[in-house]
Amino acid sequence: MDLVERRIGLLFALFLGLLAIAAVRAGYMGVVKGGGLSNVASSQQVDERVVPARRGAITDRHGAPLATSEPADDVSATPYLVKNPVAVAAKLAPILGVEEATLVKELARRDTGFVYLARRLPADKADKVKALGLEGVDLTPGYLRAYPRGMLASQVIGAVGTDGNGLFGLEYERDKALRGRDGEQRTVFDGGRDAISVRDVAPTVPGAGLRLTLDAEVQARTEEVLQGVGETFRPKGASAIVMDPRSGHVLAMANWPRINANDPGSAPAWATQNRAVGFTFEPGSTFKAFTVAGALEDGEVTPSTSFNLPPKIQVADRLIGESHDRGYVTLDTAGIVAQSSNVGSIMIGQRLGAKRFDHWVRRFGFGRPTGVALPGEEQGVVLDLDDYSGSSMGNLPIGQGELVTPIQMAAAYSAIANGGVLRTPQIVQAVDGRPVRRAPGRRVVSSRTAFELRKMLAGVFAPGGTASEVAIPGYELAGKTGTANKVDAASGTYSEERYVASFVGMAPAERPRLLISVLVDEPKGAIYGGEVAAPAFGKIASFALPYLRIPPS
Repeated sequence: MDLVERRIGLLFALFLGLLAIAAVRAGYMGVVKGGGLSNVASSQQVDERVVPARRGAITDRHGAPLATSEPADDVSATPYLVKNPVAVAAKLAPILGVEEATLVKELARRDTGFVYLARRLPADKADKVKALGLEGVDLTPGYLRAYPRGMLASQVIGAVGTDGNGLFGLEYERDKALRGRDGEQRTVFDGGRDAISVRDVAPTVPGAGLRLTLDAEVQARTEEVLQGVGETFRPKGASAIVMDPRSGHVLAMANWPRINANDPGSAPAWATQNRAVGFTFEPGSTFKAFTVAGALEDGEVTPSTSFNLPPKIQVADRLIGESHDRGYVTLDTAGIVAQSSNVGSIMIGQRLGAKRFDHWVRRFGFGRPTGVALPGEEQGVVLDLDDYSGSSMGNLPIGQGELVTPIQMAAAYSAIANGGVLRTPQIVQAVDGRPVRRAPGRRVVSSRTAFELRKMLAGVFAPGGTASEVAIPGYELAGKTGTANKVDAASGTYSEERYVASFVGMAPAERPRLLISVLVDEPKGAIYGGEVAAPAFGKIASFALPYLRIPPS
């Protein structure tokens, strides 16, 4: 009997001991490890994910798509639910385009409950992943940014990164409006990871669409012409702007070399710069038009005012001549403009005087951004009147000693084309279907002065003018060539080898409806604006005038 009682007592003691151990274990799991286990259970049962908003489309003025957002999924995994990482990686690698070893490493992780395997996977490939039905592999709906026209206006439109943020161009400048507002979705799973409840915690708000003033066909032709300039003259870079001077609408803004917006990483970082707004240069002879405009408006000269021009002119310590040697000659104001005389332009500037010259330079918008609403716009450099030296009125009236941007030159010449009214260049026409309010124009010179100047600029295309080889049958053209030495950074003096060739022109000359600016940085084989940039103007205008149904003169 004692033996039976002892056995019962031992069994009871063992039972009490096991019960005590279980109680301690339960207390440890509930108090010490409770928070962590609760989080793990929650992570397996509840999933809260961001639902990306569809990025707004970018179109040209006619609605042709330039940037779109196409359905694409992010592929992710819950590593501890993937039973055989090697087998899963073998199935996913050819679809995702990722090395198997890389996928195995991610799928075998045990330090996290979530890893990305691919971002923005196109819908056709995402469907293949979904069809595999792999446990622990999930797809989150999203969008892939695409640029249907590839290189077209790529520096203007820009691109986005894998995280959906704008990197440069309008994608960067208008990122907040384009991207919209992401939503949030909460999914509850059962023990088998089947969704039993899906709820939108916060709805997505699609991004706003942008309709630009650009015309895709004019843009394409402008880029084609610049490509030819690049292949012929092998410059450091080139840009061209096409505007409607009446409204300030930018119809084309092209840069060379071009980049592919669908693969911006394949181009060097400097190529993403929009040179049309971010490149500063000494304009050279194209600036002479504003010297003459101020003198006309102030009554210091008329188109027929005659000047006896020596071969060279002394201004303080500088002796300045023409781009080509010549003897004494008599030219009127119109002839000085047509033949781009340095000596004549300086003499007109001297009649105007430093104070009034500075006034007109600033009145035409130089020295400050145009407000075109594109990122990276430079304001240029205009010398303060107090900083003028004795020789300043020898170099400033002929476009040396100040820095401008291509968009500033295009806007200022548009004022001449638009009857003396300066308008802010506009690139975005509407946001989410709502027209962007156009800034009011500002009169800078009288309509008479603008008309007289256009007539003089038409002489540039006449025999003896600096662009006499450019012509478009049926249209009278007006414009100005420019050839400017670049400053050598090492010596601080003007280089004899590096130049900027430019041309700004308008058509028809009497009532312009088209303004085209072309700039070529460091061309090789030829340097003069009349040889390098003016023919490009002619080719662009030859297409744009009939395409835009602008009647002949």
